[in-house]
Amino acid sequence: MTFTLAIVGRPNVGKSTLFNRLVGKRLALVDDQPGVTRDLREGAARLADLRFTVIDTAGLEDVTDDSLQGRMRRLTERAVDMADICLFLIDARAGVTPTDEVFAEILRRRAGHVILAANKAEGAAADAGVIEAYGLGLGDPIRLSAEHGEGLNDLYARLMPLADGFAEQAEADAPETDVDVSDDIEAAPHAPSAARPLQVAVVGRPNAGKSTLINRILGEDRLLTGPEPGITRDAISLRVDWAGPDGVAVPMRLFDTAGMRRKAKVQEKLEKLSVSDGLRAVKFAEVVVVLLDAAIPFESQDLRIADLAEREGRAVVVAVNKWDVEENRQEKLRELRESFERLLPQLRGAPLVTVSAKTGRGLDRLHAAILRAYEVWNRRVPTAALNRWLSGMLEQHPPPAPQGKRIKLRYMTQAKTRPPGFVVMCSHPDKMPESYTRYLVNGLRTDFDMPGTPIRLHMRGQSDRNPYKDRKKAGPSKLRKHTEGRRK
Repeated sequence: MTFTLAIVGRPNVGKSTLFNRLVGKRLALVDDQPGVTRDLREGAARLADLRFTVIDTAGLEDVTDDSLQGRMRRLTERAVDMADICLFLIDARAGVTPTDEVFAEILRRRAGHVILAANKAEGAAADAGVIEAYGLGLGDPIRLSAEHGEGLNDLYARLMPLADGFAEQAEADAPETDVDVSDDIEAAPHAPSAARPLQVAVVGRPNAGKSTLINRILGEDRLLTGPEPGITRDAISLRVDWAGPDGVAVPMRLFDTAGMRRKAKVQEKLEKLSVSDGLRAVKFAEVVVVLLDAAIPFESQDLRIADLAEREGRAVVVAVNKWDVEENRQEKLRELRESFERLLPQLRGAPLVTVSAKTGRGLDRLHAAILRAYEVWNRRVPTAALNRWLSGMLEQHPPPAPQGKRIKLRYMTQAKTRPPGFVVMCSHPDKMPESYTRYLVNGLRTDFDMPGTPIRLHMRGQSDRNPYKDRKKAGPSKLRKHTEGRRK
């Protein structure tokens, strides 16, 4: 999915009909009665060779109170802010209404890219409405008939150049992951630069202090903060040159994300959008800082967030905030480390630092931990050293022999970095127990100083069959025939 398209407009102009047409399914309810759609609905759209996310929104109405229509309008405005492109739909048969003019002005202010479309434009009765649409000042309108599928080629022509731009931007912003290891094992790791800064996502539960922490790193109040949980809704990206205790500034892009609560508690559609935005930020990050509240650390949702970052293959740093109000710090720190080792064994050895976003204490330690995690994430190990290490591990603890078949581990090499990925050539890889794989992964962490980073270890089959076995059998037989022929 290269971009997000939000379909907006007055009630009953055909937004849900067009949504169903683009996703190829009747996902959204459609009726002649206006105001059927209330929530936002996302779908995977397909238009020729374009693949994108389309959002069906509630009809925009000219209300500003806390009524149902007012809440629906705020939800639609939220979708406008989130979407890369807004498709503003009007009813060609009804013509341009005063409400259309109000929302055209809103879109001019809030949306980066707006495409104007006049729906229900089949037949001569719609000509007057299409001509009126030019007066909205949003460019040439597209004549559409969502019900009959007319005008989609013109929509494709408008989306195509924008889609190319978003694809290039996404490629530029996305981190390099699963990088193949080159023959030059001493090649320098990917150092952060102004062109490609180190991408760091700060994630955690609501009210853990994520926005306050980023404000402290920036040195200014750029993000809205307060005692109320759930203030942040967007995954906001900010550039900063963050200098550590040595004075060297490292270019970084920091992602402030919405607080992530347990799925069962996330009822509001707005919060669901915010959480999905935060999950997207984790995928675009290279280092993920899981921010905990010192008063209630390692709740189930914290563990899920950290596990998500590990499954995505990102370097992880665990930071415990609000340390300034903690009284028994030494005892608390010991409890935190024990809980961390027990609850997150897949991140054993990951940096655990204590900070105070309010006072700024511990930020130097956090800076060093992020760079350390990033360096380990890029770690490369020479093949010769790996195979010497593998021999020692086999002597210390040979692999089991399931069903009497001994598993032979012959050769090991590092195939990728970011995160480190290794391949072991062996016999019967499908019979290798998970416990022995964990034994090797834990040994890699300890012996090659790779604490905390996700490690991918793949067993690859190598046949035990001797390629010369059949040839040796055939040799004497052929020789015997040749000798018997000479005797005759």
